[in-house]
Amino acid sequence: MQANEKNALAPLSKSFVRSRKEMLDPYHLVDKPFPIRVLQFGEGGFLRGFADWMIHRMNAEGLFNGKVIIVQPIPSGTVDALNKQEGLYTLLRRGIEQGKQVEEIELITSVSHGINPYTDFQAFLDCASLPDLRFIISNTTEAGIVLDEEDKLDATPPRSFPGKLTRFLWERYRRMGGSRHKGFVILPCELIDRNGDTLKKIVHTLAAKWTNDPDFLGWIEQANTFCNTLVDGIMTGYPKDEIESLQEKLGYRDNLLDTGELYRLWVIEGPDSLRTEFPLDRVGINVVWTKDMTPYRTRKVRILNGIHTMTAPIALASGIETVREALQDPVCSRFIRKTLYEEIIPVLPLPKADLEAYAESVLERFANPFIRHQWASIALNSCAKFRARVLPTILEYQEKFSRPPKGLSFSFAALLFYYRGTVDPSKVQTIKDDQEVLEFFHSLWSKVPLHETPNKGYVPIDVPPLDLSAIVQTALSESSLWGKDLSFPSLVNEVSHCLEVILQKGMYPALQQILQ
Repeated sequence: MQANEKNALAPLSKSFVRSRKEMLDPYHLVDKPFPIRVLQFGEGGFLRGFADWMIHRMNAEGLFNGKVIIVQPIPSGTVDALNKQEGLYTLLRRGIEQGKQVEEIELITSVSHGINPYTDFQAFLDCASLPDLRFIISNTTEAGIVLDEEDKLDATPPRSFPGKLTRFLWERYRRMGGSRHKGFVILPCELIDRNGDTLKKIVHTLAAKWTNDPDFLGWIEQANTFCNTLVDGIMTGYPKDEIESLQEKLGYRDNLLDTGELYRLWVIEGPDSLRTEFPLDRVGINVVWTKDMTPYRTRKVRILNGIHTMTAPIALASGIETVREALQDPVCSRFIRKTLYEEIIPVLPLPKADLEAYAESVLERFANPFIRHQWASIALNSCAKFRARVLPTILEYQEKFSRPPKGLSFSFAALLFYYRGTVDPSKVQTIKDDQEVLEFFHSLWSKVPLHETPNKGYVPIDVPPLDLSAIVQTALSESSLWGKDLSFPSLVNEVSHCLEVILQKGMYPALQQILQ
């Protein structure tokens, strides 16, 4: 696109939308005077393509009729850009459904405006007076829900997200005279286990420390509902590599264009009454209301995250760069499917049909041509990820079938191989992990001289099998890595065998042999 053509594109604004109403605003939502019902901490692409899109869809069906105010949780952000576009932005959802490429473009109208509490703290506090405000949603990264002992009530604003939330609850409590009917439903979307419980505990701690007011503490407990949630959906954000072609296609300039996959899942652990207040399921949103979200979290961690973690060291050593390429490779794809259906699913605590349907949706998502998910980024901190995502399946499979799972044992061997690194300086593979983890594996492998071979693997120099078993024995017995001593004979033997094949033949040929 030529520069003059780019400059000729109209900026996204309400007046521009009105001029093209039927195309951009078919539900006539832009000028609807909906009250503010949601306060949202976080203006990033994830929440705008996830929760705000869902609220937009409910508004379109006349089932929610509310707007969102977005609070910028850190000093730098995009609230100014959001306000320049009067809360409007375009969402492009792309992916594979039932084997076909699907693309959906939608103007999202659910956001009223944004507030930067670092430049206008009073505007943030004044939101506490909004009579229809009922929901608080957040996504401030996993590091956002932490207790900051140095945070202060009179800071403008408090430094941490829990600090800002506690200060806002205190303001609401005072402005509403402590009314039990003016509390909130709080839906944190940060990817930590039992995020609502964790956030509530920190808020209670800060409230007690800052106010020492038992009535306020009682109001937090009785007037507010902190829900544990699980979110699942890949948002790829602003498409800088293709922005000019996309804006030419749209016919207008959108500095907040958001992109992501088609799939969305929101699991919410909370009271049944929320289904009426927040009727996501009535507009076809993939939402699960439950009294216990644990099985759904386990399903996601073991299947989606588990596939990532078990495959990363194998793919990297086989010259496969992205998740989609792994699904396209016949050998790697067969390994993923075989391990998923024969080892992971059989030990999970949900109906087999539900697990298999979820598994197929995950594989379809992994094949999305619009998402380049690099194995190198997935492999960061692989030890901790393996411990959380893969190891529980290995142990439960061992307990259920009295033998270690072959595919996941091969993955365990590949993980040990990955932490050996490379001996070829021209092929430096940067392994990123905690220093103590790197030092452990360096010490483990330092006594085994290896040289690289053309078949994408390493060959030991005069290393007898007993020494290899000793390496595996030492690695698996390191409880600081795995949370327990894993050096029971059957697992040591299976992992040692797999590691020996990898070292002798290279990763990809070894994978082929294991599958036979």
